[in-house]
Amino acid sequence: MSINKPYQSPDELPDVLPVFPLAGVLLLPRVSLPLTVFEARYLDMFDDALKSHRLIGIIQPEAGENEHKTHPDLYSVGCVGRITQFAETGDGRYLVALTGVARFKVMEELNSLTSYRQCHVSYDDYRVDFVPSAGEQDVNRNDILRTLRNFAKANDLKIDWKSIEKTPNEPLVNELAMMSPFGPKEKQALLEAKDLKLRAETLVAIAEIELARGQPSARTLQ
Repeated sequence: MSINKPYQSPDELPDVLPVFPLAGVLLLPRVSLPLTVFEARYLDMFDDALKSHRLIGIIQPEAGENEHKTHPDLYSVGCVGRITQFAETGDGRYLVALTGVARFKVMEELNSLTSYRQCHVSYDDYRVDFVPSAGEQDVNRNDILRTLRNFAKANDLKIDWKSIEKTPNEPLVNELAMMSPFGPKEKQALLEAKDLKLRAETLVAIAEIELARGQPSARTLQ
């Protein structure tokens, strides 16, 4: 889902964001993330965001036992998304979609009076995220496709290869990273890769490690 008026620089984004901690969930620039929201505090968060900038920060709780706490520590890097789809279900849930804008670094968590968490953030390390298609020419597309074929075969996955062939490198790499069935630490490594080329290389490396273990993944591409 595209944004009507794309953001051009960090100056166009707020330096305080409501954050939605989700383990194993990845959001990347210019890719859509569908969510079902049902907890009261996050319903409040989306209500408030819709009244203002329509922006939500997606971030993972740090992996391990910590992620099961009611107020887990957070990784230092997340990605802000704009609400580009919204619907009420009639039973107290929201069906929403966020479109990724840019990654951010958490500078500090605020002592907020809201029911949800808020952080002071900086986008300065991720200015490349504001440039569509940046680094596409540096991606080894053949490596990506070869690894995807091997992973799909090992896990008995059906792939729409015609769509894959038409997809440019940036959405191909970012969508595969978001859909990948890897754990939170691996997802965080994909998020924090400094550019598209390194994200593609990291994606290939993680997939090859999984394949080398010789066990089909218990999860599938979502």
